[in-house]
Amino acid sequence: MKARQAAIPFIFVTVMLDMLALGLIAPVLPKLILDFRGGNMNSAAVWNGIFGTVFALMQFFCSPVLGVLSDKFGRRPVILLSNLGLGLDYIVMALAPTIGWLFLGRIISGITASSIPTAMAYIADVAPKEKRAGAFGMIGVAFGLGFILGPAIGGPLGDISPRLPFWVAAGFSLANWFYGYLFVPESLAAEHRKQFTLRRANPIGSLVLLRSHPELWKLTTLQFLAYVSHEVFVIWALYAIYRYEWSQTMIGGSLAIVGICTAAISGGLTGRMVAWLGERRTLYIGQCFGAIGMLIAGIARTGAVYLASIPVISMWNISFPAAQGMMTHRVSEREQGELQGAIQSLRSIAFIIGPYLFSGIFAWFISPKRSVHLPGAPYFLAAALLFTAMLLATRVEQPEFGTKKSTNTALPPEEITSATGTPIVDPKETI
Repeated sequence: MKARQAAIPFIFVTVMLDMLALGLIAPVLPKLILDFRGGNMNSAAVWNGIFGTVFALMQFFCSPVLGVLSDKFGRRPVILLSNLGLGLDYIVMALAPTIGWLFLGRIISGITASSIPTAMAYIADVAPKEKRAGAFGMIGVAFGLGFILGPAIGGPLGDISPRLPFWVAAGFSLANWFYGYLFVPESLAAEHRKQFTLRRANPIGSLVLLRSHPELWKLTTLQFLAYVSHEVFVIWALYAIYRYEWSQTMIGGSLAIVGICTAAISGGLTGRMVAWLGERRTLYIGQCFGAIGMLIAGIARTGAVYLASIPVISMWNISFPAAQGMMTHRVSEREQGELQGAIQSLRSIAFIIGPYLFSGIFAWFISPKRSVHLPGAPYFLAAALLFTAMLLATRVEQPEFGTKKSTNTALPPEEITSATGTPIVDPKETI
């Protein structure tokens, strides 16, 4: 078990490098779409939603297949395939001469960007049940550290050339693949592997697992609302350009602040909140903070207030590992990969709906043809969905771990320190 526990730092670095590459392009992709559409913000908002939807469609069809394959062949080959595919995708996008080629790049990334759910299954393999919420919180730290450096570097690079961050992202993804090939061990023991079947790999069929337990289905419903709400951030950059005239450097800096807040909360607060309040209370308290933060972002008249919404929204991140941990308690060890694939399918459905929904609302309410001008409308809708999810979360039962209380759920500070290699003082996660 100690050898498998030692693998957590390896998967932490793998996720961090993956998010670093993603963070590099986050500030510049909307601007590149805007350039391809001749500066037309309404058209760019619609295309931004289309890009998010096609990415989600690819994830919806491919993630369950990769999740089930990871149950059959192990987590390691799936993670390596994902990182290699992402590296090739960023090269295609860096060279894209038209929006059609850029669109093709999103299709490729949608197919291959599955290292995160597979990493979640990896964590479920190596972490004891009572400590999974804290371990999932550490994945949030990896998200955050990647998003501290990624946008902070990608924003200024984007002001030099909107193509440059894609080349740098390709380098990080390919380096990630090489690192994983050399250092990441397999986590799934041979006796826990499960045969591949088309029923389990079916994107709709995989969702059947989420109905196998009443409490799992409750968590599925409220998490679906949360996943849809999270897609409001597809308009983050375009909203800032439209309302506050931010540069790529400013957008990158704001995303870096998101990362700092997220890592600090995920690494320094999530485990302690779960230990103190239990997973259920942590879940709905985080969703409450997220809803309040969305309201602040929607009413913000200045860029400073928009920035002030970030730490409030970032408190939302305590809810995701809590929900993730609660969901893993309702299935067997042999089904953890299938569960993560099913959760990713659920996310993908939300991703299919969310980007086009929020981008469409944004485009509609900023159109000069409309009598009502309300650019913050997407954030108000996200807040309403999160308040609904919060109310549903209050009805979920807190799992018990035999004679142990939920006070054992969090990773101790020394484990958090060893997982990153340095003490968690001021890190973060992603929007």
